[in-house]
Formats: sequence, C-alpha cells, structure tokens
Amino acid sequence: MAEKTILVAGTYDTKDDELHYLAEVIEGQGGRVLSMDVSVLGDPSRPTDVSKHQVAEAGGSSIAEAIASGDENTAMQIMGAGSAAKALELYREGRIDGVIVLGGTMGTDLALDLCAALPVGVPKYVVSTVAFSPLMPPERIPADVQMILWAGGLYGLNSICKASLSQAAGAVLGAARAVEAPRRDRPLIGMTSFGKTVLRYMVTLKPALEERGFEVAVFHATGMGGRAFESLAGEGAFAAVMDFAPQEVSNHLFGGLSAGGDRMTSAGRSGIPQLVAPGCYDLVDYVGWQGVPNPLEGRPVHAHNRLLSSAVLEADERRHVAQEIAVKLSSAQAPVSLLLPNQGCNEWDRPGGELHDAEGLAAFCDEMRQAVPDNADLVEMDCHINDAQFSAKVLEIFDAWVRSGVVSAKK
Repeated sequence: MAEKTILVAGTYDTKDDELHYLAEVIEGQGGRVLSMDVSVLGDPSRPTDVSKHQVAEAGGSSIAEAIASGDENTAMQIMGAGSAAKALELYREGRIDGVIVLGGTMGTDLALDLCAALPVGVPKYVVSTVAFSPLMPPERIPADVQMILWAGGLYGLNSICKASLSQAAGAVLGAARAVEAPRRDRPLIGMTSFGKTVLRYMVTLKPALEERGFEVAVFHATGMGGRAFESLAGEGAFAAVMDFAPQEVSNHLFGGLSAGGDRMTSAGRSGIPQLVAPGCYDLVDYVGWQGVPNPLEGRPVHAHNRLLSSAVLEADERRHVAQEIAVKLSSAQAPVSLLLPNQGCNEWDRPGGELHDAEGLAAFCDEMRQAVPDNADLVEMDCHINDAQFSAKVLEIFDAWVRSGVVSAKK
C-alpha cells in the first residue's frame, strides 16, 4: 500500500517550530508531508513545498497586494482563498491524502476555508486555540472536519502542546490510512430526517430505495448534518434528494441551530431533482442547557435530552416558514415535488400529542398552498408524515421519475 501524504499548512513565519514538529511526527510514523506556507509578512526557516507566493496567486492576488492592503483580515482572506484553491488542486492531482492546519484565530479562519474546499471523505484536521468555539458559525464548519484544542501552544513548543500536536499528527495520518472513501458505485439519494421517535419514513424508504439499486444517506438535520447534506448536494453527489426535514430553515429564521442561510438551495442550484416535505417545520431547536432564547419564551417546549430542546412556532411564524421554503425552491433547476401531509409533520403534533396545534398546522398548509412556486408540484395528502401513505406516495413519485429519466438509475 502506497504511503499517505499529508498537507501541513500554517503560517511558517510565526509557527515554524510547531509546523515542523507536526511534519516530524507524521514522517516518524511512516507518512509523507507536503508543506504549505500561508504567511504574509515573514518567511519560513527553510522553503516549503508550496510557497506563500503560490498561495496568494492561487487566490487571485499576490503577497505584495496582501501587504499593501494594510489590513490583516483582508490579507488573511486572500491567503484563505488561495490555500483553499491550492489544496483542492493538490488533492485532484492525487498529491495529498489528507490535511492538517494549525493556527490561532487567524489560522483557524483560514483553516475553515481550506478544509471546506476538500470533498467529504478527505481527512481534515485542525489544531486550533479556539477548537469547538462558538466563534465558528455552523455554516463555515466543514462537514467532516476534526479538531483538537492547541493547548498551551500559542508561542513555542512545550510538553503540553506537543501532546496535542502529536495526537493530531497521528490522527490525520491514521485517518488517511483507514478511510473508506465513498464508492459512488450506485446512485446516491440524500435524505434528511431526525430520530425514529419523531420522523419514521426513513425506516420504510431506505430499504425500498436500496432494493431499487440506490444507496441512501440519511442526514441528521440538527445544523451540522444539514451542512454535510448541502455540501454534498453542492458537489452534485446526489441522484435525487428527499429533503423531508427542513427544520434547519426554521432554525435559521428564528435563532435556532442553523445550518446556514443557504440551507435547502444547493440541490436546486446543482440541478438535482427534489422531493420535499415539511418534517418538523414547526419546531425550533436550541441548546437545551442554555435555556429558552428570548424570542421563543412562553410557548410549548419539548426537551429531547440535556443537549437539545425544541420550541413550537406560532401560526404567523409558520406562515413565514412556508414562504421561505417556497422562495428557496423557486430557483431550482430540476423537478421539485412538494408533499404536504395535512395531518401533521412530526410525531409530537398528532391530535392528542404534546405539541399538537391544529390552528398552526392549518395556517402553515394554507400559506404553503398559496406560496408554492410555479416550478414545484404540490402534492397535498390527507395523512400524517409518519403514515404509510406518505412513504407510499414518495415511492410512487420517485418511481415515475426513474421511468421518465428525471432520476438516473445508473451511476
């Protein structure tokens, strides 16, 4: 087996010792290293494989322009764009198998751009002084990035920071050796959902789609899952999507666990056929241990666990969600079918359920009927989203798309 090559990136003018230590650990474990300097002002102690000048040029600029800007934020964004473009180029050329980036806030800002440029399945490791920090918005965190806190290492090497650095070096090399990259030998269906206690259609749909020769990936729509879903949709990885849990749209509108403002748009931009339903549209997820956000106070709440709670939207807010979904679907470049189960869209909102709100559901359905864009087929159903009738209709539409060639059954 050919040994793996790890891209080691960072500001070699200020983190030279630390970056060389990472390289030494990787090479000591039998791996290979390709180094990338993303500095602006200074120079490394010895040349790197990819110089800062090459990075700036890949970002459509130059080191001279970065310096002339007189602004460190502008300069680092030049290097962030360049490092992302260069890393993707190296990966496509087969020259790297994984990446590790080291930095403080500046280096972490750049690392997010660099790692986001690489496809899902490419090992990505960030060693950061702000690992897992709320400084990083969900929409900027790459879908499968790994992080470790760079403890005690802001300036110079010591035994504390070496513990983090060595773990990270071993982790990224081990990941590159062990990763089972997506095979893409069967057409892939991307589906969004939550656990079986609230949404159940995946239990029926996944095996049924697999019997038809498709692979199915189900994404947990709690922020980061939606980011992974959008990332793959943006790459054109899906033959079709079944976006039945767009709650992250509601979250973004009302201050919950957002997957970013572009949620529910990537498939449409990529020309991927979409089957859409409003699973859990009526809930806003928030961090349970932080308490109910002010805008959501005074309404029913479901505590899912100690990490996650959900607040119920009111009727006018549900109308807003319907309008937003319609806007997002209106620009789709491929067929869209919007399924509207008028008896409820999560298990807790059934009649007699703890979060049932007949008036709110009626308001949403009414607004959805009015707002549905011309490019989408509205399929209203007299059932609940968890009923067998819903899944049967999904398969009926999907099979028709396959027969007509809207969805290709071959990879």
